[in-house]
Amino acid sequence: MYDLMEQVKELRNRTGISIMECKKALEESKGDIEKAIEILRKKGFERAEKISGRETYQGAIGSYIHMKGKIGVLVELGCETDFVSQNEEFQNLVKDIAMHIAAMNPKYISQDSIPENILNKEREIYRDQLISSGKPEAVIEKIIDGKMKKFYEEVCLLEQPFVKDEKMKVKQYLAHYINKFGENIVVRRFVRFQQGESIN
Repeated sequence: MYDLMEQVKELRNRTGISIMECKKALEESKGDIEKAIEILRKKGFERAEKISGRETYQGAIGSYIHMKGKIGVLVELGCETDFVSQNEEFQNLVKDIAMHIAAMNPKYISQDSIPENILNKEREIYRDQLISSGKPEAVIEKIIDGKMKKFYEEVCLLEQPFVKDEKMKVKQYLAHYINKFGENIVVRRFVRFQQGESIN
């Protein structure tokens, strides 16, 4: 029991999640801390889905400047209460997301925010590449779906592997904090500037 409590303590320190949840995850993983972290992440993401419709009237704007002023990011994260928005961990989360945007240069927040004409054009390009392959239509569609999934991971913030831990996506990283605070947290908007880039 002593060993379990030590592991619970370590897991809680690493995840910030409640002692009871850590204990359950460790029992489920038979004492494997890395597996327990994965279990907590999955549960956190499931909980995040349940409260994703809640309104987020509070929040914070954060910034990140990289390469001695060559890249700059502004990002706005929304949450449900002023209490959470003023929390130091929430403020650090905003900074982490801004840093990720600086490093990974996403174009959109999520799949839903990509204009339909962009999606159609992307699918059309993939279709043109495959049309001469002689593969059946159903196979071509599956290949296109796979390529679109990769496209989302490249251009959508929430689908990108998180820069500080590539084992999880940004949406899973957010889900960890949604689970921790018990509030919906959303990326409302962001802008990324790179010195010298063309202005549309």
